[in-house]
Amino acid sequence: MAKYLVIVESPAKVKTVKKFLGSNYEVAASNGHVRDLPKSQMGIDIENDYEPKYITIRGKGELLASLRKEAKKADKVYLATDPDREGEAISWHLATALKLDEKKMRRITFNEITKSAVKESIKHARDIDMNLVDEQQTRRILDRMVGYRISPVLWKKIKRGLSAGRVQSVALRIIADREEEINAFIPEEYWSLDAVFKIPGEKKPLVAKFYGKEKEKMTISSKEEVEKIMKELEGVSYQVSEVKKGERSKKAPLPFTTSTLQQEASKALNFSTQKTMRLAQQLYEGVDIKGQGTVALISYLRTDSTRISEEADAMARSFIGEHYGENYVAVQENKQKENKNVQDAHEAIRPTDVSRMPAIVKESLSRDQFRLYQLIWKRFVASRMQPAVYETTSVKISGGEYLFTVAASKIKFDGFMSVYVQADEEKAQNNTLVRSIDKDTVLDFQEFDEQQHFTQPPAHYTEASLVKTMEELGIGRPSTYAPTITTIIARRYVAKENKNLYMTELGEVVNQMMKEAFPSIVDVNFTATMEDLLDKVGDGTVDWKVVVRNFYPDLDESVKEAEKNLEEVKLEDEVTDVICENCGRNMVIKYGPHGRFLACPGFPECRNTKPYLEKISVKCPKCGKEVVLRKTKKGRKYYGCEDNPECDFMSWAKPINEKCPKCGGYMVEKGNKKACANEQCGYVEVKEK
Repeated sequence: MAKYLVIVESPAKVKTVKKFLGSNYEVAASNGHVRDLPKSQMGIDIENDYEPKYITIRGKGELLASLRKEAKKADKVYLATDPDREGEAISWHLATALKLDEKKMRRITFNEITKSAVKESIKHARDIDMNLVDEQQTRRILDRMVGYRISPVLWKKIKRGLSAGRVQSVALRIIADREEEINAFIPEEYWSLDAVFKIPGEKKPLVAKFYGKEKEKMTISSKEEVEKIMKELEGVSYQVSEVKKGERSKKAPLPFTTSTLQQEASKALNFSTQKTMRLAQQLYEGVDIKGQGTVALISYLRTDSTRISEEADAMARSFIGEHYGENYVAVQENKQKENKNVQDAHEAIRPTDVSRMPAIVKESLSRDQFRLYQLIWKRFVASRMQPAVYETTSVKISGGEYLFTVAASKIKFDGFMSVYVQADEEKAQNNTLVRSIDKDTVLDFQEFDEQQHFTQPPAHYTEASLVKTMEELGIGRPSTYAPTITTIIARRYVAKENKNLYMTELGEVVNQMMKEAFPSIVDVNFTATMEDLLDKVGDGTVDWKVVVRNFYPDLDESVKEAEKNLEEVKLEDEVTDVICENCGRNMVIKYGPHGRFLACPGFPECRNTKPYLEKISVKCPKCGKEVVLRKTKKGRKYYGCEDNPECDFMSWAKPINEKCPKCGGYMVEKGNKKACANEQCGYVEVKEK
């Protein structure tokens, strides 16, 4: 009979762990959390010093009863939930719910589900870390306070079903601020000028870029300027004035953290953050590998550290030496300056066994599991390899008083790049020189290649770049990036189109109201400071009750203020002059998950609905009819003609009823300026207040 009971979080782990422990151990799963705050109320006793009121999660009663039975039979109970604050809290809730005797209960954690890690964890069994439990409780309580106090205000002032969140509202604000920047952006013109030369005995021409004068780099900002330079260069002779040869090395990348894995999987594999985490969870918990049973392929997936255990580091180095050659093994460990927020309890994300190459397990994995495993494996192996070395050549070519430059590089030693190249670097082509050039090389000038360009607005956020920004600003933690982004997309505050994230009309209304009524909740610095405080609770330097006591009164005051002073946004039942063709009533504006639409007030007898096209009192520049606000299928706003599809006018920027005084085209709003819609024209003026 089993003497020991091990409780893990997910059923998928049961088989993997049982395999390592033998017949004296029984392994059972808690299926995640077993207790939580009630859904029907805030569940925090404000009068009684903010004590949380936990209840058993619905449907978990039977599971707890069977675990209680198993625990009674066992001599010792090992709580082996995930090795993070969420796992620590689940262990504490289990201990409480199962009324475990402190003498026979121990907490164990393993960063990877391998035989050595599981056995080692039992040797180092410990007490539950109450600091980590308190940190998780504090996060849960603060999130609950924000959600349960602010959401009803949004319901009352906008519509039911909206929600606010401590981290999601800040993420929404970050996207909204970027959208405003993009909308206010006015492109500026600049020109590039290349000189094309023929070199005797070479088929390929040499292309040199305009630099400026010997002592100063010049920017060409108009056609007149480029023509003036070309005129001054007419008939001059060109010669090579300097050739510099050198070397540069490119460092190997660091192994993945949760954030960098989400970013790279988005760029290289086009995975959403949620999908990346789901697949990584499967690889961590264990996959059936032919001939080996259930095998956990990667270490724990929620981490913000790039540290690697000495054992894994040594294994990687010997693997590289054997498969690629000793000259590919990195000299010393590749380390980054750890961010002050990093909790270094975990290692970076890496394969549990580096010799388990992706090709070996390919047949046992789904296509997406394989692609993610391959990415993690390659990145880890590359992190233990030598830098890549490039041979560089830079050439200066002078003509009259002007200077042109050629920069070229070629790989001398591929180093880590023999295994791994980052997604955004694959596209960067290296310019290689035709052959060695020196000061005596004869240059036969062929032609100029002058081109007009315009500066580009900041890029729209993608899931990857939003995760990167949130990490840089110190908002959220590895476990919260994916759920935060999933929530704002699911609530239709943000639309995702071709990887880019755009604000929807609903998102704009919610963000505006949060900024107005709860400025500190959507303040980036306030949220980052709060995250630091929560980390301090986790390491035992701040009492969790102090954080809650300081937070709640201010929130309570803001809510009362908002309930009293915040204007209601009338989004429902505004009567329009559009007549319902089915029953003759005036249709009203309703608010649905995608934004506004027209509905017949005679519902349920008449169920007629149609898109609501908001007129902006601007005439269509193409056909003279009205311009209306439209939405793409995903909910992104644009301006188009009411006579679509007959008239195909569309603009992302809001048009205005003014003609451009310079070219006669239509004008658009850009923040506090008015600009010609035609970038080539470039006319801009400041709007009158």
